[in-house]
Amino acid sequence: MPVLKSDMLKSDKPVLIVGAGIGGLTLAHALLARGVAVQILEAAPELSAVGAGIQIPPNAVKVLRALKLDAAVSDRAFKPTAIEARMGETGREIFNIPLAAQSVTRWGAPYLHIHRADYISTLVEALPKNVLSLGVRVKNYDQDASAVRVTLDNGEIVEGQYLIGADGIRSTVRTQMLGPDAPRFTGNVAWRVVVPTAALGDHAPRPTACAWFGRGKHGVTYRLGAQGQLTNFVGVVEREDWQEEGWSIKGSKADALADFSGWHPTITTLIETADTFHRWALFDRAPLSQWTDGRVALMGDAAHPMLPFLAQGAAMAVEDAYVLAQTIAAGAPLTDYQNERLDRTTKVQAASRANMGLFHKRSRVAQFVTYGPMWIAGKILPNIVHRRMDWLYGYDVTT
Repeated sequence: MPVLKSDMLKSDKPVLIVGAGIGGLTLAHALLARGVAVQILEAAPELSAVGAGIQIPPNAVKVLRALKLDAAVSDRAFKPTAIEARMGETGREIFNIPLAAQSVTRWGAPYLHIHRADYISTLVEALPKNVLSLGVRVKNYDQDASAVRVTLDNGEIVEGQYLIGADGIRSTVRTQMLGPDAPRFTGNVAWRVVVPTAALGDHAPRPTACAWFGRGKHGVTYRLGAQGQLTNFVGVVEREDWQEEGWSIKGSKADALADFSGWHPTITTLIETADTFHRWALFDRAPLSQWTDGRVALMGDAAHPMLPFLAQGAAMAVEDAYVLAQTIAAGAPLTDYQNERLDRTTKVQAASRANMGLFHKRSRVAQFVTYGPMWIAGKILPNIVHRRMDWLYGYDVTT
């Protein structure tokens, strides 16, 4: 493989970023802040509002703050008052731990909820013109000692000094680098809906980040928008009869109501009120041992796709962006970036996977054994819940 030297930065060739998701856009900002030219190649003809709510934990907010983007993002985000857990059918509270002020004092930054479309819009609006190219689909790449070249599906060739695959779970860049992946179906299907909070009346969920535990399923509710004007629901159900992976696949209200039949009115009212339903099958993937190929690197879901049970997928991409920009600006080998990030992302992947089993206890005995200690800790030692997240939220990749 070619040796990457510090004088590479003297090139007028941009860093090519495939994908205008949260990770790719953050990387563009991090590179531009270091004086490195960038070009984002996004296959979609427009950046639509597909997606729903997303959590921005303190470890990701610290990166946004270092890039002077935190205020603009925060203006469009909701700050949850607490972290809580409740039983899905009865609504019984397991714990409710204050979050808003504690997040800042304990972990050094706020915890935010935001609509994915607002998050992406904020990042795009802060970019210089002509950095983002839409409707540009990458077919393959090749490289030599002086540059990397990308062939688009229209036959055009774009040249850069590096190529970064920020193109998500079905990454074209990863497929060329490592071959097709072999994901394992987890036996879980996820639903997501967003509804106006005012439409939910007395059944609107609390202004918290709330996990609802149930037999073979769980839900998550939280508010979006600066004033909490929207409510986001994600529901995960154990099923084997539906295995299609993809964010924009439509589902039906009847199927969603059937999956959460008998649950608390907060959840069933949310489903009844929604107009649009999306669902997707959850697949697990083993951690990759290789993220780089000479002048080419993977980041975010392209490098370390993870299950959504820790709300850290986008946050890991944001952390990746900061480290990768540092590595490129220093003219260091891209393997330095991989070596710095691999252990942490692997740990987060494992923790996300472990939570999958925690939320779905089926028997009363298993629920008592699992959730009873949580209830006790929430009532007597709430600091324990915060302490368990120190390794994740307290981490600061910018220092």
